[in-house]
Amino acid sequence: MNSDNLTQMLQKGFRVTLGATSFVIDTLQDSQKRDENLSKLKSENFTQLTEEWAQQGELTEREARNFVDTIFTQQNTQDSAQTEVTSDPPIGVPAEPAGQSDPRLEIQELTAQVAALRAELENLRADD
Repeated sequence: MNSDNLTQMLQKGFRVTLGATSFVIDTLQDSQKRDENLSKLKSENFTQLTEEWAQQGELTEREARNFVDTIFTQQNTQDSAQTEVTSDPPIGVPAEPAGQSDPRLEIQELTAQVAALRAELENLRADD
């Protein structure tokens, strides 16, 4: 068995499980959805239902990732706002020799600098 196929199968299984969980929660919480979902269970074939659950699971997975990314971004913003801006290297001076820098680290550093500047600007506006 190909490892890509196994990975895809596990990912689809995870998404179907997320979608089915969402389906059950909707069924339990909303009386209109309950009737609709019960009729879906009776009328639709299992393959079509699992495809819907997989799509719902994929949407739920994306929303969860966005939520976690937002939490981490806020945490990074708070951490960078607490550091001093003067500790950063001057603009235009590379932190590492050319060709050896990691773009993700550069983006994180720039994001932290922007967040610190934004926090400082908000503090200055609040003081005025």
